[in-house]
Amino acid sequence: MTVSLPRVGIRPRAHRLLSRVAAALVIASLLGGGAPPAHAETEDAAEETGSVELTVSTGSGTPTAPGAPMVGRVVLENRTDDTLTVGTLSVQLNRTGVADAAALETWLEGGAAPGTFQTVATQPLETVEPGSSTTADLVIDVAALGELPPGVYPVRAQLTGATTEGDDGTPVTWNLTSTSVVVIAASSPRTGVLVPITATPADGALLTADELSELTADDGALTGQLDAIGGSTAILAVDPAIPTAIRMLGTRAPATAVDWLARLESLPNDVFALQFGDADAAVQAHSAQPALLTPPDLSPLLDRSDFPQPTAQPSPSPSPTATAVPDLPDNAELAAIRGATSGILWPRGDVTAADLATFAGYVGERVTTILPSTSVDGAAGARSAAGGHDVLVTDAAASARLSSAVEQQDAAERDRELTAVAAHLALAGQTPATVLLGLERSETRSPVALRSALSAFAAPGVSLTAVRGEPASSVRLVAEADTSRVEPLNAMLRDEQRLVSFATVLEEPLMLLAPHRIRMLRATGVGLADAEFTEATSGLAQRTADTLDAVGVQQPKPVQLFTSAAPLPVWVRNDLPWPVTVSLSSEPSDPRLDIQPQTQVEALGSSSTRVDVPIEARVASGEVKVTFQLHSPTGVPIGEQAVADVTLRADWEGIGLIILGGLISVLFVLGLVRTVLRRRRAADAGDAAP
Repeated sequence: MTVSLPRVGIRPRAHRLLSRVAAALVIASLLGGGAPPAHAETEDAAEETGSVELTVSTGSGTPTAPGAPMVGRVVLENRTDDTLTVGTLSVQLNRTGVADAAALETWLEGGAAPGTFQTVATQPLETVEPGSSTTADLVIDVAALGELPPGVYPVRAQLTGATTEGDDGTPVTWNLTSTSVVVIAASSPRTGVLVPITATPADGALLTADELSELTADDGALTGQLDAIGGSTAILAVDPAIPTAIRMLGTRAPATAVDWLARLESLPNDVFALQFGDADAAVQAHSAQPALLTPPDLSPLLDRSDFPQPTAQPSPSPSPTATAVPDLPDNAELAAIRGATSGILWPRGDVTAADLATFAGYVGERVTTILPSTSVDGAAGARSAAGGHDVLVTDAAASARLSSAVEQQDAAERDRELTAVAAHLALAGQTPATVLLGLERSETRSPVALRSALSAFAAPGVSLTAVRGEPASSVRLVAEADTSRVEPLNAMLRDEQRLVSFATVLEEPLMLLAPHRIRMLRATGVGLADAEFTEATSGLAQRTADTLDAVGVQQPKPVQLFTSAAPLPVWVRNDLPWPVTVSLSSEPSDPRLDIQPQTQVEALGSSSTRVDVPIEARVASGEVKVTFQLHSPTGVPIGEQAVADVTLRADWEGIGLIILGGLISVLFVLGLVRTVLRRRRAADAGDAAP
């Protein structure tokens, strides 16, 4: 064994668990990380002082040819705060081959395999400083390996004798084990890789200009995906919501986003479109939808100023012509991907034979459905037929491992996952047909890891057209429909109908309805796990409730009416960003109060509008309640009712006038008497003076 020990820095990452199993697949789990320490006291110490992790990988996804040396890598990371002392590394090989995929996962996850292990190499590993790692490149020659027939063989690396200092000053011994396999094969199967490209906006509707700028920047996630795909034969599945968001911005679209879309359409790779928002066609079939759910007309969301006016043609006459109106793209033009293959659905795996018939009604008889191998029985290759319907089958176990590999930032972990992919493919058996691998939906893939995966498994010449042209093997669907998502979808559709009635308060209802439909499509996304689906649907339900409560009458304050007629102030609240048109109905609880029954209201967006409703008291005084209710122009009640308490003091006006008249009369008489008396006193004084 040849060992080199370069010192490299590490980046922190979460400690991997050994028993991570994918929900939809029995054997599709992450390839095990460093096995837990052999002694309980070491586990306790790891919780207190950090951890030490051992990783072994072989092959990097490329099988070892019979009679060739085994090439691999061992990485030892010290994530504690103390120096890891010298330890002994041993590499062991089990010459009893792995029988099948289930046995492979049992070994990778639990470290259990039949047969005995033989040490093929040992080597001391030098000390590792805190927060550092050391890498040993392995080359185990043929003499140590022996003659191994083609197959998959367990390999493990063990570290013994290395210690760190515990919190109490006592030594902590680290005895670690990491598992992998070596694949002995003369050649690799012909494989193709399906790569879904999606992007989820923060508000769940369409990507904003800022989000597109970030995603398509030089270091953006979408840019990184195209960087990794370039030069490969990967088959791309693109969410049409991405080009739609770019084109809807017109001239305001970020230049990087426009360039990204042009670059996507110029790739020689085969491309097909997912459902808008990556909506799941299976749950729609289970809920008996008559057609696939799609966005409504998006043209009301377009700003005409973002689209240049058509070039004016010279007029032969001097007569005035109408102002040119820019042509706005329709939904098909917004979502189009040049060169994309049509008629392909990639739903969740719970598809039944009845669903395939429903898909044919949705898309057409020539529809092709992509399913995992766990959904079918009897698949011999990628191209299959089930009940007369065209199906493309992906290897579920290998796809899950490949999906894990493209998420890895660490090279050793990535290589070990790629080796597991090669092992699953080798155990599946060599067939003349192509094997398809489908990556899981993800927006956090490492571009470096994706390029490595495509280099290993996206075989030259494997295209969507070529795979669909291969002879089809007959399969039988064995999946059961997951009906747990049907009722949440139906509930969202019912809420949408309530919004349709509510949206009539807007001049353009689609300003509200179109984004809501897109959020609903995303809430049924194929890539959502059960917990994420529940969170998305409940969040949309709360958003709908908030929207329906966005327009209403504020609770009026008690009113004292001292005159027979006066305006009654009412405030209409509008939390929507758009102006609304509503009718305010007013109904008194007693005929003593006469009030205007209907008042038209134009309420500005994100504000409260004061409405003065004329009222008139018919007789005397009393307590009257006035009920206010908003209605849309089509008569749909909007918001909750509000009740105002009105106290009538209508007779106070006459009483006040009488009192005022009496006071004026008294003052007039008093003034008159005072004037007469003053003049008499003046006359008497004049007579007495001579």
